[in-house]
Amino acid sequence: PPAAHRDMTPVREYFSLYFHSENALFGMGNPLLDISAVVDKDFLDKYGLKPNDQILAEDKHKAMFDEIAKKSKVEYHAGGSTQNSVKIAQWMIQKPHKVATFFGCIGSDRFGEILKQKAEEAHVDAHYYQQTDEPTGTCAACITGDNRSLVANLAAANCYDKEKHLDLESNWDLVEKARVYYIAGFFLTVSPESILKVAKHASENNKIFGLNLSAPFISQFFKDDMMEVMPYVDILFGNETEAATFAREQGFEETGDIAAIARWAQALPKVNQRRPRTVVFTQGRDDTVATVGEKVTMFPVLDIDQNDIVDTNGAGDAFVGGFLSELVQERPLEECIRAGHYAANVIIRRAGCTFPEKPNFR
Repeated sequence: PPAAHRDMTPVREYFSLYFHSENALFGMGNPLLDISAVVDKDFLDKYGLKPNDQILAEDKHKAMFDEIAKKSKVEYHAGGSTQNSVKIAQWMIQKPHKVATFFGCIGSDRFGEILKQKAEEAHVDAHYYQQTDEPTGTCAACITGDNRSLVANLAAANCYDKEKHLDLESNWDLVEKARVYYIAGFFLTVSPESILKVAKHASENNKIFGLNLSAPFISQFFKDDMMEVMPYVDILFGNETEAATFAREQGFEETGDIAAIARWAQALPKVNQRRPRTVVFTQGRDDTVATVGEKVTMFPVLDIDQNDIVDTNGAGDAFVGGFLSELVQERPLEECIRAGHYAANVIIRRAGCTFPEKPNFR
């Protein structure tokens, strides 16, 4: 029938269901329960903390997590880099729920139960590997005025066991359902064999696998594991500092030219030749750099008054989350980056990696 008389509603509904199908997006990483509370200077002094800092917990900090949890206005959020990104992707998509799947390791304890509850509230289909050797990983955000002192205790997050979780048939079925995969480089310190198994599946089935450089120390101290995964990477994320460190550690000389690094990283050996690698490097308030075909293109970020910036810690995770929300719908790169910029712009206006009830994107 002529287009004017054709009812396209069933077609739109079909494609909507396809693009937004459950478990279409898969993430795996280090789950942390973010615990935020306002504290005073005495609390910081007691545990040797600076007002505005990010550190890994030492033995002297262990009691701090229980103490901060007893504060009167404590807030809990499902955290950790990859979990933040898939949580934000799910928020951007809204419905149906459970488009995003997440795997990671937690403890069999109260914080683990809270983490499961928070993931459920975020409508993420989290399937945690629970063990009893280590407590659930936590990140304490000690707030004093406009400052946030972050103390991360990875604990159980370090205990992910591929054979006891990823290899289980019911869990691998969820991996196979996905069309887009994303893992932060931090997980290379925990289970590189799990990353490889997922990455190879994506490559063999012409699906999309994304990896984040995550932090300079990953490129420095886990370079062999990273380069074993790199041939399967379809989308490489990072910021300008991580990109420069990665390039230097791999012997690329033009470490001061972000566009040159992007071109070089794109040209690294790749198994699945049906998908050219895309490289996306953020630069804070400066333009995002991305490879588009044979070219490198600059994408301006959204303007924001510096007075409106509350907390930039979750900006990178938020950018990836926004990007993934469009990628899983098979939208073009420009739209993925636009969604990434939007999500980051929302998150930096708020404390922690949190967001309003609904996005205002489009």
